[in-house]
Amino acid sequence: MNRDVYVLGIGQTIFGKHEGLTVNDLGATAALSAVNDAEISPKEFQVAYCGSINSPPNVIQSTLIRLGMARIPMFTVENACASGSSAVHLLYRDIAHGVYDIGLALGVESMSAFNKKFGKGLIGIEGDLQAKLSLTMPSFFAMMCNRLMEERGATLEDICYPSIKNHKAGMDNPFSQYKKEVSFQEIMDSPMISDPITVLQCCPQSDGAAAVILCSEKYYKKFNKNHHRPMVRLVSSVIEVSGPEDSSYDPLALETNIQGARKACEIAGVEAWKDIDVLEIHDAFSGEELAAYEMLGLCPPGEGVAFARSGAAELGGRCPVNPSGGLLSMGHPLGASGVRVVNDVTRQLWGEAGKNQVEDAKVGMAQMLGGVLSGIESAVVGGFQVLIK
Repeated sequence: MNRDVYVLGIGQTIFGKHEGLTVNDLGATAALSAVNDAEISPKEFQVAYCGSINSPPNVIQSTLIRLGMARIPMFTVENACASGSSAVHLLYRDIAHGVYDIGLALGVESMSAFNKKFGKGLIGIEGDLQAKLSLTMPSFFAMMCNRLMEERGATLEDICYPSIKNHKAGMDNPFSQYKKEVSFQEIMDSPMISDPITVLQCCPQSDGAAAVILCSEKYYKKFNKNHHRPMVRLVSSVIEVSGPEDSSYDPLALETNIQGARKACEIAGVEAWKDIDVLEIHDAFSGEELAAYEMLGLCPPGEGVAFARSGAAELGGRCPVNPSGGLLSMGHPLGASGVRVVNDVTRQLWGEAGKNQVEDAKVGMAQMLGGVLSGIESAVVGGFQVLIK
């Protein structure tokens, strides 16, 4: 029988350009922030996981030794943009299965350091045939946007809606990279990337880190000093990976999204369309969020555009999506984002989201999606966590 898993503390850096800071600087800052938030000694940790894509070897060990942490199992995991989600998942599994009672999940990335080494932009990998045929991330999501317009009746205004909404939310988030509202016209006037995607429909490259402390009920009762906070449990965690049958997938029906969200909700005993009060999700491109509304089960297939137009995804709506500002405004330090979305959902359930607070939020989902365009099939991995207070 699985044990209950509780969130004891969270922390993160401001996301943005931090060219003067190393990955270890960023990671240690986020980890120390989580330790201070939980008001515990880092020597209490029994295990630590780190999600990162482009960091040097032994990043978790080199980071946590700065906090006086040593002689415990530490692991770094890479799962594309779901790397941070995977670190959370592995820690959740350890605690739920009784292997450990308390641990840290860290996500960290410095795109500034990566770009200094390899040049600006993400590099391909050996055998990246699809990228050579121009199926890059922007072009894939441009195809998704065009499908939304062709098959769902979306307009360019609909495609740009998440970017407008999330940039507005980012204005009130002290951790966000962008703190500037954008209009539809400004989005359309920004440089074209892959029609119809323009620069202001894309998330930025970012540096940053986020950390979360998870523990068993026994440790929560022993160490929780923030008695004013509601108890928040991480009740389900799923890592979903695409299969060979997905090689010709419909971009509006990504099985990784659909099945991962469904499994996470089933384990948690909730239904997305009626029980989830807030979501923090992967919105690397504006149209991606619009397409995700139906894939994640917030509305029936084919009704995502209507869901958006109803205002349901906004603060004050039925189920606010990315009230933090999402990747589009928060920024996207690749390995850190999967932990950050868990933290932002936790912050909502604690009632500590300030001007971006969702009223009476009780159930939240964190989702992160990543993959690589390689070979004949695009492998996709998604992380899904459901939290309840």
